[in-house]
Amino acid sequence: MHLFRDDGVVDGDFAAGEARWRERLGRLRNVVRQELVARRLRDHLPDRPSRHVLDVGCGQGTQALAAARRGHRVTGLDSSPVLLEDFTAALAAEPPEVRERVRLVHGDVGELPAPFAPAEFDAVLCHGVLMYFPDPAPILDGIAAVLAPDGIVSLLVRNAESLAMRPGLSWDWAAARRAFDDATYRNRLGVTARADRLGELTAALARRGLEVRAWYGVRVFTDLAPGDAPVPEPAELAALLACEERAGRTDPYRGVAPLIHLIAGRA
Repeated sequence: MHLFRDDGVVDGDFAAGEARWRERLGRLRNVVRQELVARRLRDHLPDRPSRHVLDVGCGQGTQALAAARRGHRVTGLDSSPVLLEDFTAALAAEPPEVRERVRLVHGDVGELPAPFAPAEFDAVLCHGVLMYFPDPAPILDGIAAVLAPDGIVSLLVRNAESLAMRPGLSWDWAAARRAFDDATYRNRLGVTARADRLGELTAALARRGLEVRAWYGVRVFTDLAPGDAPVPEPAELAALLACEERAGRTDPYRGVAPLIHLIAGRA
C-alpha cells in the first residue's frame, strides 16, 4: 500500500505504521470503529441472500470474518504478509463452514482490478485504504470494474471537513489552521495520509456510475481517546456505542466525525 512521505511524495508502504496498528487492535478506538462499520454493513448487506464480498485492504480480517460468519463468501486482498498471517490465525479458530467461505489473496490494492474478473463481486469493502493513496481514482476505478451490476460499495475514509477538529480540541492552533486548507495529515500511526471531502468523493463515485445511498459519521465522541485506551465494561461500552451510532447518522454531528462511512451502489 503506497504512502506519502512528509513532503507529500508517495514512498514506502504500510509497514511504516503497521506495528502500531497491530498493537492497538482491540483497544477502544479500533473497537468503536469496527463495531459501527459492522452495524451499518448488516443494514445494507443482510445475511440473505449469500453474496460474494471483496474486502480491499482486508488487514487482519475483522470485517471480512464478520461477513463470512453471516454466510457470505469473502475474498480478502492485502499487501501485508504479516496482517494476512494474523487473518489466517483468526480464521483457523473459526468453524469449518466459516473457513470454507474465505479466500485470501496477497496483492497490491493499487493493481485492482487484477487479479479478479470484471463484475465478480456483489459487494466491495474498502475501509481505511483510500487515505493512504495520493489519488483515490485508480482504486475507485478498480472497485467499479469488479463490482456486479447490482452490487454495493462500502468505503471508510478520513473526513477532510473535520481535520481541524482534533488539533483544535487539543488547543494546537497552528495545526488547526493548517487543517482548514490542507487535506493531508499525520495520523496516529506516525504516517502522513490524506483525507476526502464527502462532496468530492460523491462526485468521483458518480463518474463511475455509483451513487451514494447512505453515509455515516464514525467515532464522533471517541476520536480524542488515547490510542491505547482500553475498552470499558460491557454496560458502558453499550451506552457509548448507542450514542456513537446515533451521532453517526444525525446532523450536525456526523459532519464533523473524523471518519465517514459511505454506502454506494449502481446509479
